[in-house]
Amino acid sequence: MPNLPEKKRSKVTNLILLTLEKSIDGLVRLEDLMSKRNHYAYGYGWDYPLKKASLAKALQRLREGGFVDLIEDEELILRLTDKGRKKAVIAELQSPGEKWDRKWRVVIFDIPEKRRAARDLLRHNLKSWGFTSWQKSVWVSKKDCTKALRKYISSIGIEEWVLILETDNIGR
Repeated sequence: MPNLPEKKRSKVTNLILLTLEKSIDGLVRLEDLMSKRNHYAYGYGWDYPLKKASLAKALQRLREGGFVDLIEDEELILRLTDKGRKKAVIAELQSPGEKWDRKWRVVIFDIPEKRRAARDLLRHNLKSWGFTSWQKSVWVSKKDCTKALRKYISSIGIEEWVLILETDNIGR
């Protein structure tokens, strides 16, 4: 059987990370994930059957990368690591999202020069996540990503210099 193309492989990986990130305590029984894989996949916009082999390979890559742990108790349980949690936040920000909810997300920041690397990283990532720059420190998006964005900003330690607004009107 041929390997999945990189884009689909990345989608399977993101599906697992987002499923674990949204679960209670970042834990999912391996049996549930494998047996209900198409249910989980459909929730993230997956429109074709997800093969067990693809899911198993993605889980193996995530375990080897230190993004998930496999806990052996009475049952096998997958747990998201801190490293995996950070990757899940980025996966959520990169996902295409749902239908526009008629709200704009506005990111405004004034990060000091001594934190220039974090400021440049934020700009780079906002652009790659589909935000539009109004000014160097004001970015706008239609994507419903406020929670994930707050988690990301907190994870890189710049929350005191960043403001995120949700509004239904940004016109004059």
